[in-house]
Amino acid sequence: MTEVVSIKFRNRGKTYFFDPAGVELAAGGKAVVETSKGLEIGTVVQGNHTVEDDQVVQPLRPVARAATEDDLRIEELCRQREREAYEIGKQKIEAHGLEMKLVDVECSFEGTKIIFFFSSEGRVDFRDLVKDLAGVFRTRIELRQIGVRDEARMLGGLGICGRPFCCGSFMDEFKPVSTKMAKIQNLSLNPAKISGCCGRLMCCLRYEQPAYEELVKNVPKNGAFVETPDGYGNVNQVNILRQTVRVKLDGDGDDAYRQYDVDEVAAVPGGRPRDGSQPPHILVLKPKKAPEPEVEEDPWQMPELIVDAAAAVPPAVETGGEKRPERSRRPRREGGQSAEPPAEGGGKRRQGRSNRRGGQGRKEPKPAERQPKAPEQGRNRSAKPPQRPKTEGPAPQEQSQKTRSKNYYNRRRPHNRRPKSEGGQNKE
Repeated sequence: MTEVVSIKFRNRGKTYFFDPAGVELAAGGKAVVETSKGLEIGTVVQGNHTVEDDQVVQPLRPVARAATEDDLRIEELCRQREREAYEIGKQKIEAHGLEMKLVDVECSFEGTKIIFFFSSEGRVDFRDLVKDLAGVFRTRIELRQIGVRDEARMLGGLGICGRPFCCGSFMDEFKPVSTKMAKIQNLSLNPAKISGCCGRLMCCLRYEQPAYEELVKNVPKNGAFVETPDGYGNVNQVNILRQTVRVKLDGDGDDAYRQYDVDEVAAVPGGRPRDGSQPPHILVLKPKKAPEPEVEEDPWQMPELIVDAAAAVPPAVETGGEKRPERSRRPRREGGQSAEPPAEGGGKRRQGRSNRRGGQGRKEPKPAERQPKAPEQGRNRSAKPPQRPKTEGPAPQEQSQKTRSKNYYNRRRPHNRRPKSEGGQNKE
């Protein structure tokens, strides 16, 4: 990035970049800069700012200083001298009978040179005119021929739109304008309507050219053979901005025309068949989507709560081949005892598993602390099984009461069996 200052001379023409050289300048002020012609005073268009390196042509000429009161007074004297030189120059041109038009006079800031700008249709021999002007002003004289566009920029004026000339207000440089731009924009090719005050094509034809070039890609040309939903025909008129075409269908009257959108027609490649055969079918209409109805939402309506029925059911616990919901366990007291003591008359309470940290088993509660348990709260698993009624005849071989109680307990809780010693007896 390079820090520059944008300055324009005589408030017209192109804007030039200069090196600020440590001088802070504000837009709208005056500054004295070094140019190829020497010191010149110009108007600051944009103060100190940075631009890309590729936009700057090195080396940059520096800013000499910000304009002082003496510099502004010298500038005013130069303007008065320019007005006097302009009147003297017109008199000398008439005296020599030269076919040239004096446009403007510019006097340098240092007063070492005076430039006369003129326009002419051909070449002019002004050697004698230069000698007469140098004898009057006693300084260096330069005559420079310019074109009609530069003449309109220097003189200024109002265009057909009622605004000041673009070249004299904001345009930095002239860009080429062709008649093809007027054709694409469907403008009349009458030179009086598309020409400016300078006699050349209007510069504003170039402003909308990129938009027209993009729109004209989707529109068939005037006179093209196209296919429509109602048949084949020739394009009679094209509206680029509205993207519509007017088509004269085959079989209709001479004055019968129909208007279609650009999406409803398709140009047939090769034009109308000369052998009288059927033209190819190439039109593909895209279905138009119906607009979705707008639903007005109530800002005060509460959102609906979605309840998952599957999440409300507790997960099933696998026990054998049968699944049943998980039952809640009874709370236990401190020390590992159940909150509800077992029923009175039950069997011997099993010894609990050892604690992981201390290695001590749960303590067996004393018989005096046991309380009877309500029958509806659950059954006592250690109670005696019901006895079979006695019947006549030989009784089947039955196990003893002690053996049945032990097998019943081990069948229900196989993982709580007491460990056996090496001799096969249970450890107590």
